[in-house]
Amino acid sequence: MSNMELLALDCSLFADTYTEESRYCFGDRELRITQVFGADLGVAAPVWDAAVCLCRYFEEQKFDFTGKRIIELGAGTGIVGILVSLLGGDVTITDLPLALQQIQYNVAANVPPNSLCVPRVQALSWGRNHLDFPSDCDYVVGADIVYLHDTYPLLLQTLAHLCGPWTVLYLSSKMRPEHGTLAFFEDMLPRLFNMQVVYRSDSQNISIYRATRRTDT
Repeated sequence: MSNMELLALDCSLFADTYTEESRYCFGDRELRITQVFGADLGVAAPVWDAAVCLCRYFEEQKFDFTGKRIIELGAGTGIVGILVSLLGGDVTITDLPLALQQIQYNVAANVPPNSLCVPRVQALSWGRNHLDFPSDCDYVVGADIVYLHDTYPLLLQTLAHLCGPWTVLYLSSKMRPEHGTLAFFEDMLPRLFNMQVVYRSDSQNISIYRATRRTDT
């Protein structure tokens, strides 16, 4: 993205808002993530702790996504997908249309335009246009996307389509009892997936789940 395109994006997205740029270090990589508040982005505006935990997990476990195709769901600021692309992944970062400009801005700020792995940014509405996306990606990732009970059936439909027999799913989540988050991971998702908790922070009440499609359904 050119400087002129960045300026146009900056003006259109940030009018009548306030922004906050935060820096996050994962190993020797520093990401500059801008969060836009007051632009009707709601929960898409902040960098949530679960996203930072998932990034740190990938970095500390020395994931190499080179040659792998990845879809991030409910990306918000795009921090997870951006890091995965810097770790070599061919990434498609998705969210509702209202969040796409914020994601594009952060991609342009962190991924060199001549990079071999510049993420694509696309709108994906769970349960609606998920069939427009491939069902044979290597990884599907998401951070703090399990918080609204009415969306759980739509998310399951989307995951059922996106995750083929070889796809690995990583979901990082604050385990909010008032939102039925634990029930989603312990009751709903296991109907389709084999589940494993690969990281747990009791102090933050965050769990990272690794899942693969069940073959007996």
